[in-house]
Formats: sequence, C-alpha cells, structure tokens
Amino acid sequence: VQLQASGGGLAQTGGSLRLSCAASGRTFRGYSMGWFRQAPGKEREFVATISWSGDRQYYADSVRGRFTISRDNAKNTGYLQMNSLEREDTAVYYCAASSFGLGSLDERQYVLWGQGTLVTVSS
Repeated sequence: VQLQASGGGLAQTGGSLRLSCAASGRTFRGYSMGWFRQAPGKEREFVATISWSGDRQYYADSVRGRFTISRDNAKNTGYLQMNSLEREDTAVYYCAASSFGLGSLDERQYVLWGQGTLVTVSS
C-alpha cells in the first residue's frame, strides 16, 4: 500500500482546509489511519487517528473540537477536515497507516507513511 496526502495549502486564521490521504496498491481497509504534523523546528507530533472501521477516533488536545478525521474505505481514502485554523497549525501534515486496527497515538505503530502536505495558516 502506498499513501498519497493532498489538500494542503494556504489558509487564513479561522479558515478551513480538508486534507485527503489516498491509498493505492491494495485496500487499506484493515489498517487504522493517523495524521501527524511537523512544524518548522519542531518534532513530528500526533494529530488524530481513526480505527479501521471508522467508529473510533482520537484527537490531540490542540485540535480536538476543530479537526475531524474520517475515512471512506470504499474509496480507499482518509480525510482530515480542519476548521478554525490557527497559525500554530502551520506544519507539514503526514498521513500514515497502522496494522493496529483500533488506531494509535504512537507513530512507531505506523508502518506506512505518505509524503506530507504543507499547510500554512496566516493572519
């Protein structure tokens, strides 16, 4: 399975963006999916995760209530809807897939990674 993240770009504070993560090569139905981000000069951090079935989601405190993770297994695609964007959300966003189907906050659990998509939030 290969992952391709897209949808990044420039947004204003308070605005919205929707990231997509398309899986190719084989179905990722049995994998949980996660989004991570890395801001300039900082380590990569967890953003959100969703179970393989889509019925469990978990968010970092910094994005809970503003971001929504979802997936469409029929389309082999995952999403991250980002609302009420803040300047602190500026980062390269990575999607990843884990064979641990319930989802994970630990990036070491993820075996497949997309290439990253840049989100820039300006005031």
